[in-house]
Amino acid sequence: MGWEKAIEEIRRRQELALHMGGPERVQQQHDAGRLTIRERVDLLVDPGSFLEVGGLAGKSTYIDGILEDFKPSGYIIGLAQIDGRDVVIGGEDRTVRGTGGRPKQRFAEKMARHYRVPLIRFLEGAGADIQQVEELGHTYLANSSDWSLPIDLLSEVPVVGACVGPAAGAPAVDAMLSHFLCMVRGQGQLFAAGPPVVKRAIGLDISKEDLGGAAIHVDQSGVAHNDAPTEADCFAQVRRFLSFLPANACELPPYKEPTDSPDRRAEELASIVPESRNRPYDVRKLIAHVVDDGDFFEIQPRYGRSAVVGFARMNGHAVGVLANDPKWIGGAIDGPAADKQTHFIEMCDFFNLPLINFADVPGVMIGPGAEKSGALRRGVRAFWMAYKATVPMVTVVVRKCYGLAGNATSRASGLNLRLAWPSGEWGSLPIEGGVDAAFRREIENAPDPAARRKELEERLLRLRSPFATADAFGVEEIIDPRDTRRLIIRHLEVAIRNMPRPAGPKSYPGVRP
Repeated sequence: MGWEKAIEEIRRRQELALHMGGPERVQQQHDAGRLTIRERVDLLVDPGSFLEVGGLAGKSTYIDGILEDFKPSGYIIGLAQIDGRDVVIGGEDRTVRGTGGRPKQRFAEKMARHYRVPLIRFLEGAGADIQQVEELGHTYLANSSDWSLPIDLLSEVPVVGACVGPAAGAPAVDAMLSHFLCMVRGQGQLFAAGPPVVKRAIGLDISKEDLGGAAIHVDQSGVAHNDAPTEADCFAQVRRFLSFLPANACELPPYKEPTDSPDRRAEELASIVPESRNRPYDVRKLIAHVVDDGDFFEIQPRYGRSAVVGFARMNGHAVGVLANDPKWIGGAIDGPAADKQTHFIEMCDFFNLPLINFADVPGVMIGPGAEKSGALRRGVRAFWMAYKATVPMVTVVVRKCYGLAGNATSRASGLNLRLAWPSGEWGSLPIEGGVDAAFRREIENAPDPAARRKELEERLLRLRSPFATADAFGVEEIIDPRDTRRLIIRHLEVAIRNMPRPAGPKSYPGVRP
């Protein structure tokens, strides 16, 4: 007979594992509107590519030495492929309770690190279970070394989280240790502790959604990056996010054969910026006119809304795109926008994506509210990150580019290439506000203060012409807006061809949280 009996037990265990927690628990998951972990894996990865690791882990029941039942581990991990590229997958099986999945989760992180491929986590779980304390017989003292591996992983490979259900405690921490986190709106929630603990601790009776749903963490806190109406859409965003990134920090981003001409000229760019300098325009339409096929994957569209960030391609090369949205506080950089910009530049620099910045920024947000929120400190961090970045950067000065926030739109530590449109204007601060500060006494002592202010402004506004700066080579080039795509590609491709091979993670710490 040889090993046939043992081989038959392997097959039997594998068969029972596919039943997960049993039909009743599977139905409960479906009744809650959520997929099972195995359905999620099948929906996310390339068909037939999932290779499970640790599928025989769990609890076995024997009768007379014969396997009677098998309860699988509550965490599923394995290797898979997305668009033909290797990834590691991990997630809790919520149809199974209390079978110690943490060792398998750590092994998934080790696989991602050892194989140098992205890690994707499905986030749904409660973390600590007080029943397990009773089974263990004692409490335990928290130890940060438990998190050393996932923290270090952020500096090495892309880590992505899909929040597909309520996630509290340790799963919520896992969510924070991600480069990209997408929540299923109305279904995924994140919190340090759930409603029962909140009610007992502070007396507040609150629902999971009101405590930590997408309306909180995507729209307000910035804890999560994007949201999705369904799990399928969430997984599509995960696939798209990874399509722009290399497998690890030691590789260049994947190149995609372009279908768009590098010489394409969009006529609308010549008139997209209004002649009235205070009128807004659609910056996303501007971006779409420049990037390959108008395809722009925006990240954190509902948080820090005066800044726009996301991925695109330029003649097949993956790039990070930053812009200011004049429809929100005039494009000024407030605290949330600064944090968003800092995180994005750092991530692109870590994973070797060149940057394009469409600048139209009147400065860091001012006023008492901005000062209380630390907008200045957070704005300086964005400036610091832009300065420390090592990837190629091309700045297109679309309109305003003033003060500290203007400094953060380019990389003075590198080539500092700035292509300005004829609508461009710049300086330490806008002339209108600067006149009041610099000529305060002269204006106050004038017979007609309003007339004197207007006279001073008109005199200085004549110097705002971008051509006066070009005369002094204070800006590298003033261009026809319709040539923006062609010129960016020409400069970027020279820079990309001569980029040094990435030596590994940068010297500063990881991108998240």
